[in-house]
Amino acid sequence: QVQLVESGGGLVQAGGSLRLSCAASERPFSISLMGWFRQAPGKEREFVAAIRWSGGSTFYADSVKGRFTISSDNAKNTVYLQMNSLKPEDSAVYYCALTKGWGVRTASNEYDSWGQGTQVTVSS
Repeated sequence: QVQLVESGGGLVQAGGSLRLSCAASERPFSISLMGWFRQAPGKEREFVAAIRWSGGSTFYADSVKGRFTISSDNAKNTVYLQMNSLKPEDSAVYYCALTKGWGVRTASNEYDSWGQGTQVTVSS
C-alpha cells in the first residue's frame, strides 16, 4: 500500500498563506486521484481538493475555490496544496489521501490510503 506523508502545517494569521505537501512512497497509478481532506474538532472529515495524477485535472470544494490551489510534481511523487487568504474556519487537521479510478470522488470512504495529517491553525 502506498504510504503518504504530509508536511507544511502550522499557525498563520487570517489572510495569510500556507503550502502543504504530501509525498507518496511510490509513484501512484496513472488513474489515481490524490485528494486533500480536512477535519475540525467535532466535525466530519470534509473534501477540500483533488487532482488526477495523469493529466492534472483538479477539483475543489466550493468553500476553497479561488483561494486554494492543488498541484503535483510527478517526478517527486508529491502533491501540494497552496492555501491563500486563509480564514479561521480553515483551521483543521489536513489529510492527503489516494484512490484509484475515474470520476470525481469527494467522499472520504472512497479513498484507500491516508496520511497521518498535519495541523493548520488560522488565528483571527
